[in-house]
Amino acid sequence: MTVVGPFGLCVRDQALEADVQAGLSAVEAGLLEATKSEVPFITEAAQHLIRAGGKRFRPLLVMLASQFGDPDAPGIVPSAVVVELTHLATLYHDDVMDEADVRRGVDSANTRWGNSVAVLTGDFLFARASHILADLGPDAVRIQAEAFERLVTGQILETAGPRDGRDPVGHYLDVIAGKTGSLIAVSGRFGAMMSGADPSVVDILTQYGERLGVAFQLADDVLDIASDSHESGKTPGTDLREGIPTLPVLLLRAQAEAEGKPDDLELVELLDGDLSDDTRLAEALRRLRAHPALDQARRDTVRCAQEARAALAPLPACYAKAALEELCDAVVHRAG
Repeated sequence: MTVVGPFGLCVRDQALEADVQAGLSAVEAGLLEATKSEVPFITEAAQHLIRAGGKRFRPLLVMLASQFGDPDAPGIVPSAVVVELTHLATLYHDDVMDEADVRRGVDSANTRWGNSVAVLTGDFLFARASHILADLGPDAVRIQAEAFERLVTGQILETAGPRDGRDPVGHYLDVIAGKTGSLIAVSGRFGAMMSGADPSVVDILTQYGERLGVAFQLADDVLDIASDSHESGKTPGTDLREGIPTLPVLLLRAQAEAEGKPDDLELVELLDGDLSDDTRLAEALRRLRAHPALDQARRDTVRCAQEARAALAPLPACYAKAALEELCDAVVHRAG
């Protein structure tokens, strides 16, 4: 039993471990090659987050999904590079929007070089992903385009907020299905599709990726409140400080509105105030960590991960399926 990939995922078969490790190594080389430019400064900026590390969660999912066909098929590694480049590009843009100072334990690109360079570097990564994608065929281009549309739509919906009368929690789940679930769904889809797996298997792994992606984001929501910067690689309370809605906060607001408890109303007032002050932010984090809304968010994370696991049921028993099931457990473990 060997630890491989993000979150200490255990792979229980030497052949599968070798395939996954070789694939991830090839993806790493592909990421560095794809981000080279004739302009040294662009190379430095484009490789900033690659060299900072990261879980490579999406490439791992591509590799595991490819096990249901031919894992050595030529499109698998390039498609994994595409999804990771797309993900990285969104991180450059997200950090500008969130005014984040830290990403993956290092200065964010916007902190180091300014917002303009960070945005343009994200655009550069999108362009390089598109260049690779063009060689994978029109179906791959269409799939990626549809996912990217969903991703951007999710971001816009988050920025706009729920329309009048819409349940904020339901709205938020739609947002993260687009922002996070769409690209993780494509990871499962590309891995299976590029390997030549049966179309029914491609559909199963797409659904699995979507549900796992939602669980993954909900775990991030919990980590933004419950973790420290050493554990998560980013500053705790970043979303709180920027007023970005996350599930624990939405659940708190719903409870405060429904029950009107003074402590809850006071905490909502604190969250609505100026959290640029470190003392106020620390107080908000302390109180949220002790609030039942955080436990409810954890339970919702578990439920989404269980839905992802259930989607795998029709697949034949094998080491790759077991690893995908363990990935559900690993995502839940992140949320405590």
